[in-house]
Amino acid sequence: MPSSTPYRPPRKQGTAFRFIVVVVVPLLRLLMKRDWRGGEHIPRTGGVVIAANHISHVDALAFGHFVYGNGRIPRFLAKSGVFKNGFVGGVLRAAKQIPVYRDTADAANALRDAISAVAAGEAVAVYPEGTITRDPGLWPMAAKSGAARIALATGCPVIPVAQWGPQEILAYTEKRPHLLPRKRMIMQAGPPVDLDDLRALPVDAETVRIATDRIMDAVTELLAKVRGEEPPAVRYVPANGVVTDEAGEAGEAGEAGDGGAVRNGGVVRNDGGVAVVESGAAIGGAGEDEIGKQVDTA
Repeated sequence: MPSSTPYRPPRKQGTAFRFIVVVVVPLLRLLMKRDWRGGEHIPRTGGVVIAANHISHVDALAFGHFVYGNGRIPRFLAKSGVFKNGFVGGVLRAAKQIPVYRDTADAANALRDAISAVAAGEAVAVYPEGTITRDPGLWPMAAKSGAARIALATGCPVIPVAQWGPQEILAYTEKRPHLLPRKRMIMQAGPPVDLDDLRALPVDAETVRIATDRIMDAVTELLAKVRGEEPPAVRYVPANGVVTDEAGEAGEAGEAGDGGAVRNGGVVRNDGGVAVVESGAAIGGAGEDEIGKQVDTA
């Protein structure tokens, strides 16, 4: 299916980001077929959070290309390890990407930097799940609260995006990519998530939980449309409440008992009892160190 979204990259890019474009975009065009939909929902100017599902180690390339091709320079929240390479880290910093230092004194800086970027009119790209989904069917799982916090702190719109196709190049369980034949990357953006009724409320646990759930509901609805399937009735939560990626970095998805768990209205139920999970994260009223754990990384 041909893309229904025209290719319209931003005119002003900066030297560092332009370097990334010159190196990466030709490779993306060579390896990925574009099937972009709903690009009209991405505002051409002004601060915005663009939130997507996370299904592969390579989907940040497809997601970033989609945002770029719709007139915005994406500012990703990325794990600090990506910045440790001298050359690559230097390019990413010059391109104003945002490092996330988990479980350190600098952890909260990522959220502050993201809020500052949005307030300055930037487009911040986030993965609310914080890591690649562990849902067996690749549906969005329980999310962290970073995207909601940024939106509520700045009043910016949140544009949901569903992506499907990058997992065919590299599934999260695999190490060897499947580059040929060329894979189709479906990117579907939707209208802004309705948070208007929450913006005047105190930014407490309940408000952030509701906002986070609405963002994930919107992403899941778009993905269901793309896949032509019905999503699970409840979002997946790991049995121990902790998601650990292949690099060994953990993202808190809430606390649950030792048994198998399913999420239902903010409550994880298992054979051992009931444990509270607020959108897969400890949210609202959190201290600075805890807030630093809620950011959503690529």
